[in-house]
Amino acid sequence: MQAEPKNSLVGQEYEVEVGPVAHGGHCVARTEEGQVLFVRHALPGERVVARVTEGDESSRFLRADAVTVLDASKDRVQAPCPYAGPGRCGGCDWQHAKPGAQRRLKGEVIAEQLKRLAGLTPEEAGWDGTVMPAEGDKLPAGEVPSWRTRVQYAVDPESGRAGLRRHRSHEVEPVDHCMIAAEGVSELGIEQREWAGMESVEAIAATGSGDRQVILTPRPGARLPLVELDRPVSVLRVEEKDGGVHRVHGRPFVRERADGRTYRVGNGGFWQVHPKAADTLVTAVMQGLLPRKGEMALDLYCGVGLFAGAIADRVGEEGAVLGIESGKRAVEDARHNLAAFDRVRIEQGKVESILPRTGITEVDVIVLDPPRAGAGKQTVRHLTGLGARRIAYVACDPAALARDLGYFREGGYKVRMLRAFDLFPMTHHVECVAILEPAVKGA
Repeated sequence: MQAEPKNSLVGQEYEVEVGPVAHGGHCVARTEEGQVLFVRHALPGERVVARVTEGDESSRFLRADAVTVLDASKDRVQAPCPYAGPGRCGGCDWQHAKPGAQRRLKGEVIAEQLKRLAGLTPEEAGWDGTVMPAEGDKLPAGEVPSWRTRVQYAVDPESGRAGLRRHRSHEVEPVDHCMIAAEGVSELGIEQREWAGMESVEAIAATGSGDRQVILTPRPGARLPLVELDRPVSVLRVEEKDGGVHRVHGRPFVRERADGRTYRVGNGGFWQVHPKAADTLVTAVMQGLLPRKGEMALDLYCGVGLFAGAIADRVGEEGAVLGIESGKRAVEDARHNLAAFDRVRIEQGKVESILPRTGITEVDVIVLDPPRAGAGKQTVRHLTGLGARRIAYVACDPAALARDLGYFREGGYKVRMLRAFDLFPMTHHVECVAILEPAVKGA
């Protein structure tokens, strides 16, 4: 561990009034000297003692944990998880807040990002300001939805026990049970085994099929352990040389169900983590786009073809769908999943590289689900030139969404409607679907 610099403020405690929530799972406060604090484990309006965890006298801001609550918010609850709290597991951000308050805080973050980065009020974005819970997640305070169908456990190098990383740290918090893990993950008993020589163990419990998968990442030179778990499971490993994922035992994929269709997802590829997320997002996107028979559609960052399949169903044999995805295995899965559709084509490569080379100059509808960094100005500029009557933007980061909505606005599009979903309860993450259309009809 590196020695702290002489002017480090780590460990310093300040009594502060907690201000508004900020993007990232913390609230903003200021010391009497005016230094900005990003405080975790606090809620707006509280008075707390905040202990600095990162920063020094020259830092633009300090990171801190609320270690003592002097004046509690009415939205505060005792964290249900025994591993939540200052210096403990970093997987959740809002265990100490009522479920309704968590969603309200996420809504405040979305509104702030829209205003600051896109110049939009909620009304201008066609949004009522609410963040909707997923089906089945509206539980009383103190109860925790078990929603995470994919959990990546870190392994403590000394004990070999599986756990979760502490906030902004490589240190492992050993756990006996993760409360937000889906039942199919918990039943594997990952936390009750020793994983000597492993860097991480990822557990996957597919929605609808019952498929379970474990992906092992060994430390350099380590041998794989004999995997004996409490349920039948496929086992994959991450290769040290190339980072590729290879089958050890069982299927190299899981089968996920969404929108009435089964999707193959191979080698630990991307799929929404909440069991209701895929259906929730498909419904929101289709209600926003309203694809018509015979239309031409783009599905960008298409993954294994979730939205492409839903659109293909609706545009019919007279229509066409082009999907673009950078991941080789995801493209293979998408082509397999959508093989029944003659008018669906999946191209492999980065969107910003492939899209200009397609020769497409006009489309009817577009859906894009970019990575956390967003689509970016270059891609948005290209999309606004294709004349789509509707565009659906699926976003897991409100800041990236807001930046890109600003670019769409510059390109002549307006936000018709925005919906927000709490598909990551107890964390600061939130999913949004924005529906855009030309600002001038007939443009």
